[in-house]
Amino acid sequence: MDQQRGSKLKGLLQSVPPGFLVDTAWMTRHVISRQSVSAYVKQGWLERVMQGLYRRPLPVEENAEATIGWKIAVLSAQWLMRHDFHVGGTSALTLRGHIHYLQLGGAFTLYLYGSDTPSWLLKLHTDARVIHRNEGLFGTDRIGIESNDLDLSENADAALSRSPWRWPIRVSTPERAILEAIDEIPQTESFHTIDMAFEGLVNLRPRQLMKLLIDCRSVKVKRLFFVYADKHAHAWRKHIDLTCIDMGRGDRELARGGRLHPKYRITIPEDLLPSETRDGA
Repeated sequence: MDQQRGSKLKGLLQSVPPGFLVDTAWMTRHVISRQSVSAYVKQGWLERVMQGLYRRPLPVEENAEATIGWKIAVLSAQWLMRHDFHVGGTSALTLRGHIHYLQLGGAFTLYLYGSDTPSWLLKLHTDARVIHRNEGLFGTDRIGIESNDLDLSENADAALSRSPWRWPIRVSTPERAILEAIDEIPQTESFHTIDMAFEGLVNLRPRQLMKLLIDCRSVKVKRLFFVYADKHAHAWRKHIDLTCIDMGRGDRELARGGRLHPKYRITIPEDLLPSETRDGA
Protein backbone atom coordinates (compact mmCIF):
# COMPACT_ATOMS: atom_id res chain seq x y z
CA MET A 1 0.00 0.00 0.00
CA ASP A 2 2.82 2.41 0.88
CA GLN A 3 4.54 1.58 -2.42
CA GLN A 4 1.32 2.27 -4.35
CA ARG A 5 0.77 5.55 -2.49
CA GLY A 6 4.39 6.53 -3.16
CA SER A 7 3.92 5.84 -6.88
CA LYS A 8 0.80 8.05 -6.99
CA LEU A 9 2.61 10.79 -5.10
CA LYS A 10 5.45 10.66 -7.61
CA GLY A 11 2.93 10.95 -10.43
CA LEU A 12 1.26 13.92 -8.76
CA LEU A 13 4.58 15.73 -8.30
CA GLN A 14 5.50 15.09 -11.92
CA SER A 15 2.13 16.35 -13.20
CA VAL A 16 1.53 19.39 -10.99
CA PRO A 17 4.06 22.24 -11.05
CA PRO A 18 4.82 24.08 -7.80
CA GLY A 19 2.16 26.70 -7.13
CA PHE A 20 -0.41 25.06 -9.41
CA LEU A 21 -3.81 23.83 -8.25
CA VAL A 22 -5.81 20.61 -8.55
CA ASP A 23 -9.28 19.72 -7.30
CA THR A 24 -10.87 16.56 -5.97
CA ALA A 25 -12.20 15.65 -9.44
CA TRP A 26 -8.61 15.69 -10.71
CA MET A 27 -7.57 13.48 -7.79
CA THR A 28 -10.36 11.04 -8.59
CA ARG A 29 -9.36 10.81 -12.26
CA HIS A 30 -5.82 10.01 -11.14
CA VAL A 31 -7.07 7.40 -8.64
CA ILE A 32 -5.78 9.30 -5.61
CA SER A 33 -7.96 8.50 -2.61
CA ARG A 34 -9.17 10.91 0.07
CA GLN A 35 -6.94 9.16 2.56
CA SER A 36 -3.91 9.75 0.32
CA VAL A 37 -4.84 13.40 -0.16
CA SER A 38 -5.10 13.85 3.61
CA ALA A 39 -1.71 12.20 4.03
CA TYR A 40 -0.13 14.44 1.36
CA VAL A 41 -1.51 17.53 3.09
CA LYS A 42 -0.24 16.36 6.47
CA GLN A 43 3.22 15.67 5.04
CA GLY A 44 3.36 19.03 3.25
CA TRP A 45 3.21 17.69 -0.31
CA LEU A 46 -0.10 19.52 -0.82
CA GLU A 47 -1.80 22.43 0.90
CA ARG A 48 -5.56 22.87 1.16
CA VAL A 49 -6.73 26.12 -0.43
CA MET A 50 -10.46 25.68 0.03
CA GLN A 51 -12.99 22.87 0.14
CA GLY A 52 -12.00 20.40 -2.58
CA LEU A 53 -9.08 22.46 -3.93
CA TYR A 54 -5.37 21.92 -3.29
CA ARG A 55 -2.09 23.59 -4.26
CA ARG A 56 1.31 22.06 -4.64
CA PRO A 57 3.33 24.28 -2.29
CA LEU A 58 5.85 26.77 -3.57
CA PRO A 59 9.42 26.86 -2.24
CA VAL A 60 9.67 28.92 0.93
CA GLU A 61 11.84 31.53 -0.81
CA GLU A 62 9.21 32.13 -3.51
CA ASN A 63 7.53 35.52 -3.84
CA ALA A 64 4.39 35.39 -1.70
CA GLU A 65 2.47 37.21 -4.45
CA ALA A 66 2.77 34.13 -6.64
CA THR A 67 0.27 32.32 -4.42
CA ILE A 68 -2.49 34.80 -5.29
CA GLY A 69 -1.70 35.33 -8.96
CA TRP A 70 -4.74 34.70 -11.17
CA LYS A 71 -2.71 33.36 -14.11
CA ILE A 72 -1.54 30.21 -12.33
CA ALA A 73 -5.11 29.57 -11.18
CA VAL A 74 -6.47 29.94 -14.73
CA LEU A 75 -3.74 27.77 -16.23
CA SER A 76 -4.38 25.11 -13.58
CA ALA A 77 -8.07 25.04 -14.50
CA GLN A 78 -7.46 25.02 -18.26
CA TRP A 79 -4.49 22.67 -18.60
CA LEU A 80 -4.49 20.43 -15.54
CA MET A 81 -8.22 20.13 -14.86
CA ARG A 82 -9.21 20.48 -18.54
CA HIS A 83 -12.00 23.02 -18.08
CA ASP A 84 -13.22 24.58 -21.31
CA PHE A 85 -13.38 28.37 -20.86
CA HIS A 86 -11.40 31.39 -21.99
CA VAL A 87 -10.31 34.87 -20.94
CA GLY A 88 -12.06 37.54 -22.99
CA GLY A 89 -13.31 41.11 -23.25
CA THR A 90 -11.10 43.91 -21.98
CA SER A 91 -9.02 41.33 -20.07
CA ALA A 92 -7.95 39.75 -23.36
CA LEU A 93 -7.27 43.16 -24.90
CA THR A 94 -5.13 44.10 -21.89
CA LEU A 95 -3.15 40.85 -22.04
CA ARG A 96 -2.44 41.52 -25.70
CA GLY A 97 -1.22 45.03 -24.92
CA HIS A 98 -4.06 46.98 -26.50
CA ILE A 99 -5.43 48.75 -23.41
CA HIS A 100 -2.90 48.23 -20.64
CA TYR A 101 -2.76 51.97 -20.10
CA LEU A 102 -6.39 51.90 -18.95
CA GLN A 103 -5.67 49.58 -16.01
CA LEU A 104 -4.64 52.28 -13.58
CA GLY A 105 -5.10 51.35 -9.93
CA GLY A 106 -7.27 48.71 -8.37
CA ALA A 107 -7.39 45.00 -9.13
CA PHE A 108 -7.15 43.64 -12.65
CA THR A 109 -10.63 42.83 -13.99
CA LEU A 110 -10.66 39.25 -15.26
CA TYR A 111 -13.50 38.36 -17.63
CA LEU A 112 -14.00 34.60 -17.91
CA TYR A 113 -16.29 33.15 -20.57
CA GLY A 114 -17.80 29.67 -20.71
CA SER A 115 -20.27 27.43 -18.92
CA ASP A 116 -17.43 25.10 -17.90
CA THR A 117 -15.65 27.74 -15.82
CA PRO A 118 -15.05 26.03 -12.44
CA SER A 119 -16.98 27.49 -9.52
CA TRP A 120 -13.88 27.54 -7.30
CA LEU A 121 -12.16 29.93 -9.71
CA LEU A 122 -14.94 32.47 -9.15
CA LYS A 123 -14.46 32.26 -5.36
CA LEU A 124 -10.69 31.97 -5.11
CA HIS A 125 -8.83 34.91 -3.59
CA THR A 126 -6.49 36.23 -6.30
CA ASP A 127 -5.05 39.54 -7.46
CA ALA A 128 -7.96 39.97 -9.90
CA ARG A 129 -11.64 40.89 -9.75
CA VAL A 130 -13.35 38.01 -11.58
CA ILE A 131 -16.44 38.53 -13.74
CA HIS A 132 -17.98 35.42 -15.27
CA ARG A 133 -20.07 35.29 -18.44
CA ASN A 134 -21.68 32.38 -20.25
CA GLU A 135 -21.10 32.27 -23.99
CA GLY A 136 -24.47 33.62 -25.09
CA LEU A 137 -23.09 36.40 -27.27
CA PHE A 138 -22.26 34.14 -30.20
CA GLY A 139 -23.75 31.02 -31.74
CA THR A 140 -22.05 27.65 -31.61
CA ASP A 141 -19.02 28.79 -33.62
CA ARG A 142 -15.84 28.80 -31.54
CA ILE A 143 -13.99 31.17 -33.82
CA GLY A 144 -11.82 33.78 -32.18
CA ILE A 145 -10.46 31.74 -29.25
CA GLU A 146 -6.80 30.75 -29.29
CA SER A 147 -3.90 29.91 -27.02
CA ASN A 148 -1.64 32.85 -26.31
CA ASP A 149 1.69 32.96 -24.48
CA LEU A 150 1.64 35.05 -21.33
CA ASP A 151 3.80 38.03 -20.57
CA LEU A 152 5.89 36.65 -17.72
CA SER A 153 7.68 39.84 -16.81
CA GLU A 154 5.56 40.76 -13.80
CA ASN A 155 6.93 39.99 -10.32
CA ALA A 156 3.73 38.20 -9.37
CA ASP A 157 4.50 35.65 -12.12
CA ALA A 158 7.98 34.86 -10.83
CA ALA A 159 7.12 31.23 -10.11
CA LEU A 160 5.53 30.83 -13.51
CA SER A 161 8.42 32.42 -15.38
CA ARG A 162 10.90 29.95 -13.88
CA SER A 163 8.66 26.95 -14.35
CA PRO A 164 9.20 24.45 -17.20
CA TRP A 165 5.39 24.41 -17.55
CA ARG A 166 4.97 27.63 -19.52
CA TRP A 167 1.59 26.80 -20.93
CA PRO A 168 -0.28 29.35 -23.06
CA ILE A 169 -3.59 30.70 -21.85
CA ARG A 170 -6.82 30.33 -23.85
CA VAL A 171 -7.90 33.84 -24.67
CA SER A 172 -10.07 35.72 -27.15
CA THR A 173 -8.47 37.15 -30.24
CA PRO A 174 -8.68 40.95 -30.48
CA GLU A 175 -11.56 40.58 -32.96
CA ARG A 176 -13.66 38.55 -30.54
CA ALA A 177 -12.48 40.42 -27.44
CA ILE A 178 -13.64 43.82 -28.67
CA LEU A 179 -17.14 42.47 -29.31
CA GLU A 180 -17.21 40.90 -25.84
CA ALA A 181 -16.04 44.21 -24.38
CA ILE A 182 -18.73 46.18 -26.22
CA ASP A 183 -21.34 43.82 -24.76
CA GLU A 184 -20.37 45.08 -21.28
CA ILE A 185 -21.44 48.67 -22.08
CA PRO A 186 -22.75 50.37 -20.00
CA GLN A 187 -22.92 47.94 -17.06
CA THR A 188 -19.23 47.16 -16.42
CA GLU A 189 -17.38 49.02 -19.18
CA SER A 190 -17.74 52.64 -20.24
CA PHE A 191 -18.23 54.11 -23.70
CA HIS A 192 -14.93 55.94 -23.18
CA THR A 193 -12.96 52.78 -22.33
CA ILE A 194 -14.07 51.05 -25.52
CA ASP A 195 -13.42 54.21 -27.53
CA MET A 196 -9.81 54.25 -26.31
CA ALA A 197 -9.45 50.53 -27.02
CA PHE A 198 -10.69 51.00 -30.58
CA GLU A 199 -8.08 53.65 -31.21
CA GLY A 200 -5.34 51.01 -31.00
CA LEU A 201 -7.07 48.25 -32.95
CA VAL A 202 -5.44 49.07 -36.27
CA ASN A 203 -4.64 45.49 -37.32
CA LEU A 204 -7.90 43.60 -36.90
CA ARG A 205 -8.54 40.84 -39.44
CA PRO A 206 -11.60 41.58 -41.61
CA ARG A 207 -12.32 37.93 -42.44
CA GLN A 208 -12.50 36.91 -38.80
CA LEU A 209 -14.46 40.05 -37.91
CA MET A 210 -17.04 39.23 -40.58
CA LYS A 211 -17.52 35.70 -39.24
CA LEU A 212 -17.89 36.97 -35.68
CA LEU A 213 -20.29 39.77 -36.60
CA ILE A 214 -22.48 37.38 -38.58
CA ASP A 215 -22.46 34.93 -35.65
CA CYS A 216 -23.09 37.64 -33.02
CA ARG A 217 -26.57 37.50 -31.45
CA SER A 218 -26.62 41.02 -30.02
CA VAL A 219 -28.01 43.87 -32.12
CA LYS A 220 -26.65 46.33 -29.54
CA VAL A 221 -23.11 45.00 -29.91
CA LYS A 222 -23.18 45.05 -33.70
CA ARG A 223 -24.55 48.58 -33.91
CA LEU A 224 -22.06 49.92 -31.37
CA PHE A 225 -19.23 48.14 -33.14
CA PHE A 226 -19.97 50.07 -36.33
CA VAL A 227 -20.35 53.33 -34.41
CA TYR A 228 -16.77 52.93 -33.19
CA ALA A 229 -15.47 51.42 -36.43
CA ASP A 230 -16.76 54.35 -38.48
CA LYS A 231 -15.41 56.88 -36.01
CA HIS A 232 -11.88 55.49 -36.03
CA ALA A 233 -11.90 54.49 -39.71
CA HIS A 234 -9.02 52.00 -39.57
CA ALA A 235 -8.00 50.45 -42.89
CA TRP A 236 -9.83 47.17 -42.15
CA ARG A 237 -13.21 48.96 -41.95
CA LYS A 238 -13.64 49.16 -45.72
CA HIS A 239 -13.45 45.35 -45.93
CA ILE A 240 -16.46 44.80 -43.63
CA ASP A 241 -19.65 44.25 -45.61
CA LEU A 242 -22.53 45.63 -43.56
CA THR A 243 -25.15 44.11 -45.89
CA CYS A 244 -24.23 40.59 -44.72
CA ILE A 245 -24.91 41.38 -41.05
CA ASP A 246 -28.31 41.38 -39.33
CA MET A 247 -28.54 44.78 -37.64
CA GLY A 248 -32.09 44.35 -36.37
CA ARG A 249 -34.93 46.82 -36.69
CA GLY A 250 -36.10 49.85 -34.74
CA ASP A 251 -34.24 52.27 -32.52
CA ARG A 252 -32.25 51.20 -29.46
CA GLU A 253 -31.81 53.38 -26.37
CA LEU A 254 -28.58 52.73 -24.52
CA ALA A 255 -27.20 55.98 -23.08
CA ARG A 256 -29.49 58.11 -20.95
CA GLY A 257 -29.29 61.70 -22.05
CA GLY A 258 -27.49 60.65 -25.23
CA ARG A 259 -28.43 61.19 -28.84
CA LEU A 260 -29.63 58.82 -31.54
CA HIS A 261 -27.00 57.87 -34.10
CA PRO A 262 -28.42 58.84 -37.51
CA LYS A 263 -27.25 55.65 -39.27
CA TYR A 264 -27.10 52.93 -36.63
CA ARG A 265 -30.18 54.06 -34.69
CA ILE A 266 -28.80 53.63 -31.19
CA THR A 267 -28.64 56.25 -28.45
CA ILE A 268 -25.03 57.04 -27.52
CA PRO A 269 -23.01 59.86 -25.92
CA GLU A 270 -22.83 62.89 -28.17
CA ASP A 271 -19.05 62.71 -28.59
CA LEU A 272 -19.43 59.40 -30.44
CA LEU A 273 -21.72 60.87 -33.10
CA PRO A 274 -20.37 61.75 -36.55
CA SER A 275 -18.92 65.26 -36.54
CA GLU A 276 -21.45 66.53 -39.08
CA THR A 277 -24.29 65.38 -36.82
CA ARG A 278 -22.80 67.10 -33.76
CA ASP A 279 -22.09 70.28 -35.72
CA GLY A 280 -25.61 70.32 -37.07
CA ALA A 281 -27.21 70.15 -33.63
